[in-house]
Amino acid sequence: MKHANIPIFIPHMGCPNACVFCDQRSISGKNEFREESVREEIEKTLATIGKDTETEIAFFGGSFTGIDRSLMCRLLALAKEYVDGGRVKGIRLSTRPDYIDREVLEILRTYGVTHIELGLQSMDDGVLKSAKRGHDAACAERACKLVKEYGFSLVGQMMIGLPDSSAAKEKATAERLCELSVDAVRIYPTVVFRGTELCEMAESGIYQMLDESEAVKRTKIALRVFVEHDVPCIRVGLCASEKLASSEVFGGANHSAIGELAMGELYYDLLCEKLDAMGDLAGKNLTVFVAKGEVSKAVGHKRKNYERILKKYSLKRLKILEKNEVLSYNIIIEYNG
Repeated sequence: MKHANIPIFIPHMGCPNACVFCDQRSISGKNEFREESVREEIEKTLATIGKDTETEIAFFGGSFTGIDRSLMCRLLALAKEYVDGGRVKGIRLSTRPDYIDREVLEILRTYGVTHIELGLQSMDDGVLKSAKRGHDAACAERACKLVKEYGFSLVGQMMIGLPDSSAAKEKATAERLCELSVDAVRIYPTVVFRGTELCEMAESGIYQMLDESEAVKRTKIALRVFVEHDVPCIRVGLCASEKLASSEVFGGANHSAIGELAMGELYYDLLCEKLDAMGDLAGKNLTVFVAKGEVSKAVGHKRKNYERILKKYSLKRLKILEKNEVLSYNIIIEYNG
């Protein structure tokens, strides 16, 4: 079944912190929040979603469990109306790990919240400090464990390319999230927004922004950790719907297809490992089978993988097809004459 979120953005409400990378107004495309418009937004989005789609109301854009408690409960009560009426499947929200405790989780459970997304960003204390995140890795671990203890589905959000981070630290973060039993992840290569402290750091040379190549390479490393632990990555990079106007972005990993590029590079590595083990393939016809929906990842952005593999192994012919029996990121290769 298809899945869709009805995103309700609550820009920077409930969060007194000022992370160096954060500009929620640009990310959400909104400067203010109007509670009275939420029902209208939900109805408008529902009207565009097919009946074969599993839908959730998603409170994104801020630190939802840190907003005024009465407002939080009113919004949850409204969302619960749609769940109880069978019009949406569940409720998800994003928040900070330092805004998670037992009292909050009891409230969320009462209103039928199903998924909690935690903006963890890194599990390295040095990186968290440099990003002025306002909490340490121990806080993040406590929050993850509590969310799982209360039976919610846990989505961990991590970032690539924060100040003082590295590929090794990001890999270690991905490994720790797997150890904490996250149910899914989102990976955000760092985009530098104008007006943020990170932009000032980049302009002064204190911070080196990710270029496209480095962002793809480091995202691929984290992705592989999650693939090897069977943890789904439900998003790489900011959504197009998050309205990243070019005038608001100073630099960094803002390629519109950053996720496709990273997943393509991971598939290229996996394909090469399989093909290398098969010996001399020059002049052969090969058919590669991948999971349903993953042909584009295997073929690569603008057919990059397809062309590279044909040339590297001197193949006569190559087909890349999907097969229902093949699991995600698994590959079956057959000779075809």
